[in-house]
Amino acid sequence: MNQSAEKDFLSKWPHYFPGAEWPLALYYTDTPPADAERVPPPSAHKCLIGVLNRVRNGAALVFGEESVGCFGGKRYTGFSQQLMPNFDSFLSCGIPGQLEGERYKRSPGIVQGVVQHWPDFEAPAANLVVKRFDRLQEGETPEVIVFLAPPDELSGLFTLANFDWQDPHGVITPFCAGCAAIIQYPYLEGKKEAPRGVVGMFDVSARPFVPRETLSFAVPMNRFRTMVGFMEESFLITKSWDRVRKRMERG
Repeated sequence: MNQSAEKDFLSKWPHYFPGAEWPLALYYTDTPPADAERVPPPSAHKCLIGVLNRVRNGAALVFGEESVGCFGGKRYTGFSQQLMPNFDSFLSCGIPGQLEGERYKRSPGIVQGVVQHWPDFEAPAANLVVKRFDRLQEGETPEVIVFLAPPDELSGLFTLANFDWQDPHGVITPFCAGCAAIIQYPYLEGKKEAPRGVVGMFDVSARPFVPRETLSFAVPMNRFRTMVGFMEESFLITKSWDRVRKRMERG
């Protein structure tokens, strides 16, 4: 980490968002850093969002395909393109006597239509490194920044992401898994001419792994740097935000 925007963020974040935790920084690499621990293959189904709580507490982790404990997690990290067997029934009404459905969609046919709209995503390298932003070392360049945020913090990030946006959609909220909202979608936004922020963690299956007041805001690195550059000319310097900031200070 050696870019001026990243260094500016280290000082600006605690000033404008007092008490907020540091975001997570994600990037793909074929050569993981020495200070990151490889996540071993899980012995059973395990949600990626739950594992990331270790990073929130300061650990640096490396995920390979074998580290991810569910079909969805492998797909949304880009390590596999496969869906679990009978996925259309799993996401909807299930198969009586064989498979319990999550009932997130009304019917298997609707799921089949949803899948057709999903973007293609293949991991650009063999490893996904996830660190807390303040633990990044010189030479590490994140590709996605992920905030796990309560409403006041989220409102600030959402408004900052729309600061220079002419239409009302500088932030998107796709229907997707929790891990897709913080990895797949923001990574792919970074490849676009006008990258947007992504609000997520509405996935009911992922909700038990984050605090009840927490959602996610994820943004590709190119957009993150632009947002940091706007901080000191935006609403963050106004009395309106100062009232919110003081509430954040009180906790």
